[in-house]
Amino acid sequence: MSEIILHNYYRSSTSYRVRIALEMKGLQYRYVPHHLRHGGHLEPAYLSVNPQGLVPALIWNDGTLLVQSLAIIEFLDEVVPEPALLPKDASGRARVRMLAQMIACDIHPVNNLRVLTSLRTVFNAGDQDVINWFRHWVNEGFQPLEKILSSSQETGKFCHGETPGLADICLAAQVVNNARFKVDMSPYPTINRIHAACIALPAFEKAAPQNQIDAE
Repeated sequence: MSEIILHNYYRSSTSYRVRIALEMKGLQYRYVPHHLRHGGHLEPAYLSVNPQGLVPALIWNDGTLLVQSLAIIEFLDEVVPEPALLPKDASGRARVRMLAQMIACDIHPVNNLRVLTSLRTVFNAGDQDVINWFRHWVNEGFQPLEKILSSSQETGKFCHGETPGLADICLAAQVVNNARFKVDMSPYPTINRIHAACIALPAFEKAAPQNQIDAE
């Protein structure tokens, strides 16, 4: 058995998700940074690892390559069952996946670096245009997310009950990303409350962007 290797970038919210999960599971891993803004993820050496050229990529201790943060996190939850990141009941698991995907599949993809870069290079968007784009899609996703979380009896201290899980991991990473674009979070008191509960936990703090070896 070899070591676990995580190819990532400190400011990548998808990388942050996986770092949180690894910390929650108590797994030791080797941190391999790739500077996205300098094109490190597009260098031949990394493309030979992950042809998609995205982070994160996890090399499991048997050499298995895993990419896509949600797939990685669910894999970790299966091979290291405790603490569980998904509920035991089918409806609970579906709800947590729903909440996670509202962020990971609806907000993040249109706001990731390659899309924002394309707005500049292909469509000649200026800095404020890019900021407005980012804020727009966050609000499009956070408005319904706030309504669901604030109105559901299944919402507790965290997105689903009293322990953090997959949805909280996605929520925390997105809120941290929002801060870079100065998204107004005042309309989202439930999201803010859950985020505060998350970042108070050691796993979230240790995995935070500012605490990584490549942080700038």
